[in-house]
Amino acid sequence: MTEHTSPGRPGRWRSGAQSRQRVLDAARELFQRNGYAGTTVRAVATEAGVDPAMVFYFFGNKQGLFAAAVDMSAQLPPAIDAIFDGGLDGIGERVVRTLLENMDKSERAPLAILTRSGPGDDQTETLLRQYIDREITGRLAALLDTPDAALRAGMVNVQLLGLAVARYVVRVEPIASASVDELTTRLGAVVQHCLTGSAS
Repeated sequence: MTEHTSPGRPGRWRSGAQSRQRVLDAARELFQRNGYAGTTVRAVATEAGVDPAMVFYFFGNKQGLFAAAVDMSAQLPPAIDAIFDGGLDGIGERVVRTLLENMDKSERAPLAILTRSGPGDDQTETLLRQYIDREITGRLAALLDTPDAALRAGMVNVQLLGLAVARYVVRVEPIASASVDELTTRLGAVVQHCLTGSAS
């Protein structure tokens, strides 16, 4: 008696896995060629020979696709989106908490990769800078209705980069061993001031 199997499911699984890899390969090539801002989900889908809906199915959105392409934590893009959900009220603490929680959990957060990147990582470093500029700095500046919005958002980057280096690279005490809650409260107020405080 012949045993009947269902070849459809394994076949679909292999096809799905292969399609996902084609999308990922295409994304890596296009991000490196065109940069973060110059790469669209539709272009990646076309390059991979799939429907754009498949890209969204596998990766959620452009941020998720980029995270997978550069081996960044998949939890970070939704965490970044959550920073902006509440507008400017309390955003300083949300920014700091998101940075700390994600760097504590993974060495594949963008600032972690940047602070630890070596001389041979120029291409990845450039892409990560573009990502941070577009998805964090640019979005922070867009929330502000001030002529110095870009400078204010840039000052936030200074605070976050300094915190990342002090806590995770140089391990300056007591910053390295301070709790996330304490650093969020103290530095969150500084970040908030950078964004919404008086410039004088």
